[in-house]
Amino acid sequence: MPMSELAETLRERYFGDDEHPYVTFERRVASLLRPGDTLLDAGCGRTAPVLVKFRHQAARLVGIDLVEFPSTIEGIELRRGDLAHTGMPDASVDLVMSRSVMEHVTDPMAVYGEMRRVLRPGGRFVFLTGNFWDYAALVACAVPNRFHPWIVRRTEGREEDDVFPTAYRTNTRRAVRRWAGANGFDVEAFDYLGQYPSYFMFNGPLFLVATGYEKLLRRVRPLRFLQGWILAVLRKPER
Repeated sequence: MPMSELAETLRERYFGDDEHPYVTFERRVASLLRPGDTLLDAGCGRTAPVLVKFRHQAARLVGIDLVEFPSTIEGIELRRGDLAHTGMPDASVDLVMSRSVMEHVTDPMAVYGEMRRVLRPGGRFVFLTGNFWDYAALVACAVPNRFHPWIVRRTEGREEDDVFPTAYRTNTRRAVRRWAGANGFDVEAFDYLGQYPSYFMFNGPLFLVATGYEKLLRRVRPLRFLQGWILAVLRKPER
């Protein structure tokens, strides 16, 4: 669906100087990555768009996903598989990153356990995911998954093939701490991030209302747990 001209004007006015959570996530990954590292992108997508940005910044880049990859990607090892069964050797990865994937995980215990298994001691698992308490997630949980592709196509313009079922089983502070602790991870960092109300770009008045809501969350600290994104950094202990 085309963007509303009013919504685009409002986005530029009220959010023009904002750093998108995607950029914040990539900066965090870059700050932890060293030239000799192996970087694993858990849920990399068909064309591994995030992973390709780290070419020449690590010794080895590996992407894993359930999708069919259209072709090989220079400098990147692509593996088709489940995040709970990556096929990577024990302690073979220095840094795992995952963007907009953890909301789809149906078995957090298995996925957290697999990430810990493949990480070397001291390695980190960094992920950006939707916050369960965000209004978009609450609506997604209330609406059956079979309707999500149709809705997302009409609100965001995203292709229906790129919309996957959501579970939101590890998308709160409590849930992250629970699964991290159960798998021997230390929670090194946990942040709430907000962004412009992208779901309302198709309608100017709705975008304006959602803008007021987002600005309120930013001003009132106790309400920040309602912001749209969670950025977590988990660390596997040295011993």
